[in-house]
Amino acid sequence: MEPTSLTAADVTYEQLAAMIDHSLLRPELTLDEVLAGCDIADRYQVISVCARPADVALCAERLADSSVAVGTVVGFPHGANTTATKVFEAERAMADGAVELDMVLNIGWLRSGELERVESDIRAVVEAAGDDALVKVIFENAYLDDAQKVAACKLSEAAGVDYVKTSTGFAATGATLEDLRLMRASVSPTIKLKAAHGVRTLDQLLAVIEVGVDRIGATRTADILDDYRARTSN
Repeated sequence: MEPTSLTAADVTYEQLAAMIDHSLLRPELTLDEVLAGCDIADRYQVISVCARPADVALCAERLADSSVAVGTVVGFPHGANTTATKVFEAERAMADGAVELDMVLNIGWLRSGELERVESDIRAVVEAAGDDALVKVIFENAYLDDAQKVAACKLSEAAGVDYVKTSTGFAATGATLEDLRLMRASVSPTIKLKAAHGVRTLDQLLAVIEVGVDRIGATRTADILDDYRARTSN
């Protein structure tokens, strides 16, 4: 990522922590590792964990006395589940304690120009979430050209989402500053922006803040926030 003029001194710890969704999505994680991830999120007081669907209830129980929210993924990681399946996933996740849903749009439909179907798919999850959960739509930008990224932004906003998001973390590439600038310019200010896959350091987090990112997905939460504390301790 490009250098940033923003420094650690320009933001507070609380502002940074409120931007981090601590990711617990790797398929090989044991349940003990998931619980340890919840404890990291609680210790560093980040905004949320993003857990595998089967782990939502476990995370919700672990974080019941914490301010850390529990989120999960829908249609992950390929976006090719049927709409009915995505709606069921959303409803089950909320019943298990999730209050944030990161759904993958149907990438193949988008690339095929089936824009109405893509919007309908997103809208169904938004309607299932209602007022009970935030919805973030994952585009998987590694597979899209710029026109498709812009279209995904417009469709997501029309469907009523809360966030647009770059990536799942499972494609070859993830968030870039160019994509983030394009996405920020392609939705209204009321729609928030999440960067995922590639924000691993404090400097990278500062760089994406500068282009208008509101949330990041992170596995290196402790490293990022420990670095912030070290830089601002004097």
